[in-house]
Amino acid sequence: MSLLEMSNIKKSFKQLEVLKDISLHVNEGEVVSIIGPSGSGKSTLLRCATTLETVDSGDIRYLEDYLCRTNSGGRAVYADKAVQRRIKECFGLVFQNFNLFPHYSVKKNITAALTLVHKKSKAEANAKAAELLEKMGLADKAGAYPCQLSGGQQQRVSIARALALNPKILFFDEPTSALDPELTGEILKVIQSLAKEKMTMVIVTHEMLFARDVSDRVIFMDDGYIIEEGPPKEVIDNPQSERTKTFLNRILE
Repeated sequence: MSLLEMSNIKKSFKQLEVLKDISLHVNEGEVVSIIGPSGSGKSTLLRCATTLETVDSGDIRYLEDYLCRTNSGGRAVYADKAVQRRIKECFGLVFQNFNLFPHYSVKKNITAALTLVHKKSKAEANAKAAELLEKMGLADKAGAYPCQLSGGQQQRVSIARALALNPKILFFDEPTSALDPELTGEILKVIQSLAKEKMTMVIVTHEMLFARDVSDRVIFMDDGYIIEEGPPKEVIDNPQSERTKTFLNRILE
């Protein structure tokens, strides 16, 4: 079953065309990694999928709900607020810079949206936070504040916060780019464990070997286009496009 369909997506910032007719789908239980050079449009695509940016034209659909559709004038028209709220409950987003609330404890970072937005009881929210912190290996950090944690620990808290809302699909925007190599490994292990649980994920990453190991499908983007996509053993180990080959040779060397 397709959870997300993006069709003919175009996005410009003033005169700079960043996404040029992008189409992709994500199936339930699938892990899709998006790779490519800086400036290729990867993060912008993710931001459009998660409502942080609006598209100029194209259709975005989550399950049966359309976030936006192109009208007869060729412009994207967005759904009403009720539909957008329903769509936002479908996904979670993990940022590269953690985006934790510095004045909230670890536990409150996880429980705030549960109690304030989703109207869960304090007991229910606390139980969910405890369960996820145990899963992330941070059971002893519930009362700590973000400034007291390592970068890897902060990123695990942000993953727990995203998972707390039971999303159908989880987006990662370069989740290890702010971490040193030692801490990168612990985050990649968490993502691998989620993949084994069949969590649907879309991951923008520069970690090529990780993308090859964890993904069901890899998408290579460059200059606002999808250049190549397919199983990781094909795209990463045996790319067909010369542009993909050049990029991977430079990265993997």
